[in-house]
Amino acid sequence: MTAAFPNNRPDIADLLAFYASVGVDEALEDRPVNRFAEVAPKPMERAPTVASSGDTAAPQRSTNISRAEAGDRANAPPVARPPSATTAVPDEAQAALARQLATTATTLDELRQHMASFDGCNLKTTAKSLVFADGNPEAAVMLVGEAPGRDEDIEGLPFVGRSGRLLDRMLAAIGLDRTSVYIANVIPWRPPGNRTPTPHETEICRPFIERQIELVNPKVLINLGGPSAKTLLNTSEGILRLRGNWRVHTTASGIAIPAMPTLHPAYLLRTPAHKKLAWRDFLEVKAKLREVG
Repeated sequence: MTAAFPNNRPDIADLLAFYASVGVDEALEDRPVNRFAEVAPKPMERAPTVASSGDTAAPQRSTNISRAEAGDRANAPPVARPPSATTAVPDEAQAALARQLATTATTLDELRQHMASFDGCNLKTTAKSLVFADGNPEAAVMLVGEAPGRDEDIEGLPFVGRSGRLLDRMLAAIGLDRTSVYIANVIPWRPPGNRTPTPHETEICRPFIERQIELVNPKVLINLGGPSAKTLLNTSEGILRLRGNWRVHTTASGIAIPAMPTLHPAYLLRTPAHKKLAWRDFLEVKAKLREVG
């Protein structure tokens, strides 16, 4: 193990940025605690020893902290919690609030305002931006991914990094671009470190994307990747089994929208051999657009 040198300390800004990226949002104590001292096992008590005078010596005690320090800890005031730490706990109450806010939105602008003011998803506390949507809200095609990445979080738009450039080329191959499609994500806030969103986080955000789809009312829905397909098509099948087969997304008002699950552009960058599968799926979308007019 290499010892840390005092003159080689990390810059405080870099350290705080690292903490934010891994989801650290509060301090647990107001002063450092020696964990090794607290958990150190107490030495076994020795048997009483007889002094030279014949008196019995009292057994020695071993304590980790002084009585005064223990009293200070017991009487210390509780550590203050940041306001966001209590308002961002994902629970059923927050999920119910998300459903209520989504239902009351009558336009995409209202929905965006509701999402911007919603504090019930803990991902909002670490994300830089609300990544709502991009493209034409009156388009016949709507694409839905899973969650924003680093580039999307910085710019506040979905699919703007390497996967976004690949998606643009895929759309261009069937005669579409960002002015003729509408793009969103199931989750509008970037998970810290690009980790996979938890099922609870997904369920809390589900009402927003479902209402977003309902307000756009596209003729064709494209699910980019397994998480989007599983969430919006209510299935547990893997994306390689789902892709290429038309499914149906049914809105809360009962409108049935043809949905094509396909491979996520980020997956295609890692597995370019499967680009041919995505190409077939996009050809299906092109044919369906001709069919629905």
